[in-house]
Amino acid sequence: MTLNTATAVTDERLKKTSLAITLLRRPEVGAAVAAVAILVFFSVGTRAFLTPPGISTWLYSSSLYGIMAVAVAMLMIGGEFDLSAGVMTGTTGLIVGVTTTQWGVNIWLAMVLALAIALAVGAGNGYVVMKTGLPSFIVTLATFFILQGINLAVTKIITGTVQVEGLAAVPGFDVAKLIFGSSFPFFGMTVKISIVWWIVATAVATWILLRTKRGNWIFAVGGQATSSREAGVPVRKVKIGLFMTTSGAGWLVGMLQLFDVSTVQATTGVGQEFIYIICAVVGGCLLTGGYGSAVGAAIGALIYGMALQGIVFAQWDNNWLKAFLGGLLLLAVLVNLYIGKRAGARE
Repeated sequence: MTLNTATAVTDERLKKTSLAITLLRRPEVGAAVAAVAILVFFSVGTRAFLTPPGISTWLYSSSLYGIMAVAVAMLMIGGEFDLSAGVMTGTTGLIVGVTTTQWGVNIWLAMVLALAIALAVGAGNGYVVMKTGLPSFIVTLATFFILQGINLAVTKIITGTVQVEGLAAVPGFDVAKLIFGSSFPFFGMTVKISIVWWIVATAVATWILLRTKRGNWIFAVGGQATSSREAGVPVRKVKIGLFMTTSGAGWLVGMLQLFDVSTVQATTGVGQEFIYIICAVVGGCLLTGGYGSAVGAAIGALIYGMALQGIVFAQWDNNWLKAFLGGLLLLAVLVNLYIGKRAGARE
């Protein structure tokens, strides 16, 4: 009697994946390579770039963009956009500045009030998007213009100008500055506290995305909202929560800027919402949602911060920064598309 030769069947789940494929699947790999290239480029071209003061400068710039980029990245992974994220940083700063300097409101109460308003605006954005089905791009664009108009008109009515000054004389300012506007020495550098906030925000966002059930929900609603809803995922709550997170991050950056310079203008943050999106896309987030990482967005902000200050150190025309941003965005989208295809083809 002849025995048939058994054919080994390999379970796809047990299939080994090469290191190259594993790296290609990580959203932040491309951004990390670009960050190293930018670092080397400006380090060679300008002597001041890698000095302690130089490093402190571009890290500080990166931190303010990085906190917002991380929050925006989470929202983009969830399949939505927030074009009011930039102006929210100015709105929250103005609320604190006006209520304390003009009306004598306690500075901590003013900060809580600003946070509550920011979260309410974020919740409103999310509710309208989910209730009406309108694109978040349109809804938050409307919010952007509403907030920008209020910032300019109301500030001018109350103060007679489009900026608020004199916050340093408000009782409690020094204590709040320790939390939001202080700095400390570190290996010869003067490190702003915003850099610490940036690291913490990135770590918390990464933990949520990769280690919690809510993180799984965020990826799910961004990739397949309908299927997620059928599977029992609270799509509305998740997306409203993401809009509130973005607005809350706007409040945090608003406080960091306000207590660093003790003044705020009605135009603060206007136009920066596109920079946050670019940082997130450079960091590996897809415009279609369902894919990305907080670390990648933080690295994208680092790239922008290095380029912003590197151009200054190199004494180039600042207009080159816009050209750099446009080229970087296009390149990031093409690289993400290429990596996605290569990773899928090699599976």
